[in-house]
Amino acid sequence: MDKTININLGGTLFQIDEEAYRILRDYLSSINNRFRNVPGGNETIEDIESRIAEIFLSQKGIAGVITKENVEAMISIIGKPEDFGQGENESGTSSFTSETRSRKMYRNPQDSIIGGVCGGIGTYLNTDPVWIRLMFIIFALFFGFGFFVYLALWIALPSADSEAKLKELYGSTFYRPGSKEDVQGRGSQTSSKIGNAFNEVFRALGKVCFIVVRIFLIVFGTCLVVTGFLALLSFIMIFVFKYPGSFATDAAGFNLAYIPDFINYIVSPAAAPWIKGLIIAVVSLPLLAIIYGGIRLIFWFRARDGFIWLGGLVLWVMCAAALSIILFNEGIGYAETEKVMSEEYFKNVPDTLYIVAGKKVSGLDTDKEISIPDEEYDIFISEEKQEVYIRTSLDIESSEGKSASVEIRKRSAGRSRFDAREHAEELLYNYFVSGDTLVLDEYFTIPKGRKWSFDYVGVTVRVPENTVINMDRTTEELFHFRDDDDFIGDSQRSFWLMKEDGLDFIGHRSRDNR
Repeated sequence: MDKTININLGGTLFQIDEEAYRILRDYLSSINNRFRNVPGGNETIEDIESRIAEIFLSQKGIAGVITKENVEAMISIIGKPEDFGQGENESGTSSFTSETRSRKMYRNPQDSIIGGVCGGIGTYLNTDPVWIRLMFIIFALFFGFGFFVYLALWIALPSADSEAKLKELYGSTFYRPGSKEDVQGRGSQTSSKIGNAFNEVFRALGKVCFIVVRIFLIVFGTCLVVTGFLALLSFIMIFVFKYPGSFATDAAGFNLAYIPDFINYIVSPAAAPWIKGLIIAVVSLPLLAIIYGGIRLIFWFRARDGFIWLGGLVLWVMCAAALSIILFNEGIGYAETEKVMSEEYFKNVPDTLYIVAGKKVSGLDTDKEISIPDEEYDIFISEEKQEVYIRTSLDIESSEGKSASVEIRKRSAGRSRFDAREHAEELLYNYFVSGDTLVLDEYFTIPKGRKWSFDYVGVTVRVPENTVINMDRTTEELFHFRDDDDFIGDSQRSFWLMKEDGLDFIGHRSRDNR
């Protein structure tokens, strides 16, 4: 048996055979020559000797004796002296520096229970991570402070998921690829039995927490995928394929699928396709991001998609900005509103005034209707004629004195008050007075070639007190605007009496019994 020699490395006593001793002696001598004239070199040499002792402790050797193979394995882990970095000191002379000084903090995936935060901090501080974990648990009992700090560090600290990052975490002197025991870190090899017990408990709890979190993320990701997919499908069906019926609200005639067609009538023809395309991009990109994010939560896969997210965000911001600019430019056309009024008096004030409908919406060839119930506003679109029809409203008031009149109020918007007034005057609405009968069209139209400008036409009939008002079904709809109280049938007319405080319903009569 070869002669053995007792040596002290890093405060630990080792037995080493003679051949291994010669190799180790030459190795330490080379390191000493390498770093003895470097600022901080003595500390670096001590660190290397401590690291050699840790490696020898993990190797155990043959019957506790360090052999030539153990020394060669140690050198392959730490590296040869000439492999260490070289730099220049302040005087400009060449000097050698140890890369162990350039270390960075990362999350340690090699010593991870939840996110590797405590393992990374412990490795960086060269201490047992169990004490870091205990500190987080203690602080978590104080209003969850430790939990939020851990979560913030989890987000802020990158993971040491490559050899280069592991070198920065451990220090390159203490990390060499290809050695499993080396990656476990200096602190973990000096853990006490109590610390190891705590670590095992933490790992068990961490696995339970991880399972709970994964279940939650899978459920949440599934909800995101389903919600995003249904929203995207609905948007495509409405805005692209104009699918009817399924997307109608409870309001009669209101169908979201008609909104894209209505855009053609409220913006300039050149801007309409751009607005539609930008709306599709602005709505679709976030929904696609939600679906993709949900898929990542479900399957928990890694992907180098940072540039994709950044590119998508930049694209969305550009589309949103372009859409905002175009809508702002179009919106200037509605900056001012103006109204015009005209009033016609009855030559003979009738005791009974008959109000009947002239042109009706039911006689129009329209295929789309958009209703805004809260505003009592109905819009009808004829794609064949490229025309828009809007329902009028009817008010009946008490007049001053014994006169009777009909007032027509037209209102529109425009880029200026002059434009708004001109738009209001252009609205097409027909009515006429014949004896004791007032004939009102149910709708008004916009001149061809002009876009919709929040146009409105209202009719106000003023009659003296004790005048009887007789309305057919259509004009009563204009007056009530779908109020079901005292609603009449198709074969009946309603009679009202003008009193001091307004109209009072007095009954129905047959249509033929005028």
